[in-house]
Amino acid sequence: MHAKWSAVDEYLVNTLLPADPVLDNLLLHNQQSSLPPIDVAPNQGQLLALLVQISGARKVLEIGTLGGYSTVWMARALPEDGCVVTLEADAHHARVAQENICSAGLNNVEIRVGPAADTLPGLAALAPFDLIFIDADKPNNPLYLEWALKYSRSGTLIIGDNVVRDGEVTNPESPDERVQGVRKFIKMLGQDPRLTVTALQTVGSKGWDGFTLARVK
Repeated sequence: MHAKWSAVDEYLVNTLLPADPVLDNLLLHNQQSSLPPIDVAPNQGQLLALLVQISGARKVLEIGTLGGYSTVWMARALPEDGCVVTLEADAHHARVAQENICSAGLNNVEIRVGPAADTLPGLAALAPFDLIFIDADKPNNPLYLEWALKYSRSGTLIIGDNVVRDGEVTNPESPDERVQGVRKFIKMLGQDPRLTVTALQTVGSKGWDGFTLARVK
């Protein structure tokens, strides 16, 4: 089944998305730099870019940079005066991401290196953000949501990635702390009266997963 999911993704990407050597080279550079192959799929990157454009976002906060693939998708979708602030705990990942961002010819991205729990408190002067993408270590998702809400305004979009975990998210007894972090995150989203929320399962080249999408009222 996974092969068919991947084949559909490949068909959709090849049919709907223009060829993009910059992004292809970015993924190759990530691979050559020994980064884990956990970037969003191209059609998911395009979805992020569309959400940036549809929401009219000018300031984006990304929690979890990896090699900057999703960062580049969002940064290129911003208006000329827009910016992305992206947080990455791993210094090697951050160096690779900076190289990729420079290769993409972008000057509207700022990478802050260090655990997000440490770097988030220093962003108050930049808030509010118009779109916040949470895609880092899942046990800390509840903490990241608390900060996202502090740094939001009415209309801010908050996106949480990788929330289905091959269906394990339905298991309240899961020993996986990533699953438990996601479960608490989803519960917080659903119980917060400030938010209008949905979540969607996805299947494709990245397997069986999904994302949450919330809008601050």
